[in-house]
Amino acid sequence: MPGAPNRPPPKDPEVPVAPTVPETPERQALRRLAPCRIALRLDQWKNAPSPDLVAPYDRAETAYAAGDYAGALQALDQLSVRFHEPRWPTLPEPFRRLRVPIPPPMPPHWDPEHGMAVPEKEARRARRSAEDQLALARATVAWAGTHGTDLSALAPGVERSAAILESEGVVAGFYDGIDAVWLAVREHVAKPAAPAAARAPPAPASEEVGEA
Repeated sequence: MPGAPNRPPPKDPEVPVAPTVPETPERQALRRLAPCRIALRLDQWKNAPSPDLVAPYDRAETAYAAGDYAGALQALDQLSVRFHEPRWPTLPEPFRRLRVPIPPPMPPHWDPEHGMAVPEKEARRARRSAEDQLALARATVAWAGTHGTDLSALAPGVERSAAILESEGVVAGFYDGIDAVWLAVREHVAKPAAPAAARAPPAPASEEVGEA
């Protein structure tokens, strides 16, 4: 088909696959909302990301604070689509993983998940999400250390999560160290703000012209 790759993508290496651990909508939203806060505060935005990016983020924050986690995830979906737009600087790794996935066109049988049972698909997706979260948490701790917020005390917990993922997969307890980073981000890192709209210069004072 036009635009399709010439060969199937390489298969993912075999990794421990554990049963999917059910997660609450609140935690699902937190794990996207907090790293998006960092992504919009990266140096590339010069402390002033576009209002087109900040607006869906603000909607997500408002919905999250109101307990509307589905609404927060919907707003974050809109932000992840905007992150893909070519008018913005490309996000560095691992923050580009916050963009909506757009896989290349390929025949169905080239999809590594083609023909898998639903539980196995869900377990593999949970594993990929866990790997993304681990990379984002590590990058967030590193970013915070150079931007006036010390989260280094949380680094050992992140590495414990890495060890759990390597040895057991996505099991209960894996997210404990990572979620601690996201909760700290919400408490200690200021929300991104769009640049203030430029004010129009004041109109010149009208001069009264008296009659001669």
